[in-house]
Amino acid sequence: MEIEVRIRGLMMDPSTNMPIVVLKDVNSDAVMPVWVGIFEANAIAIEVEKVAAPRPMTHDLIRNLIRHMDGQLERVVITELRDETFYATLHMRHAGEPMIVDARPSDAIALALRADCPIFVNEEVLQAAKLNSASAESPTADQLRGWLENLSDEDLGRYKM
Repeated sequence: MEIEVRIRGLMMDPSTNMPIVVLKDVNSDAVMPVWVGIFEANAIAIEVEKVAAPRPMTHDLIRNLIRHMDGQLERVVITELRDETFYATLHMRHAGEPMIVDARPSDAIALALRADCPIFVNEEVLQAAKLNSASAESPTADQLRGWLENLSDEDLGRYKM
């Protein structure tokens, strides 16, 4: 089963200084952190904040190619969590035919924002990500999970990239 999520925030991990995209289940309080690279976080932040780039960025180019080839991005799905790495797919349609393309979650999220399409996470992935955060051996993981779940709108503004 796929769970629809939205971006709850984009911030820096206080312990590693790596960017985190916080995804939130639209129908519950469940949150899932996805660590991303700095360039991918920047691409997501630019679209979240609706900053216009003077020239098309990579994800704008991909969106434009899909459109110009009469394709449509229908949704993105974070499909798997394996060896602490998330996997995602782009669900597209071209000439009436469905297509599924492998993608990194950070790229899938950046593209979904630009194409204005929904983001989903497989239920098993959402549960595994929550369990990994809750059961990791380091106390930092527990602290981070609690910190993410208790973020207020004011906190998101303070930690925004």
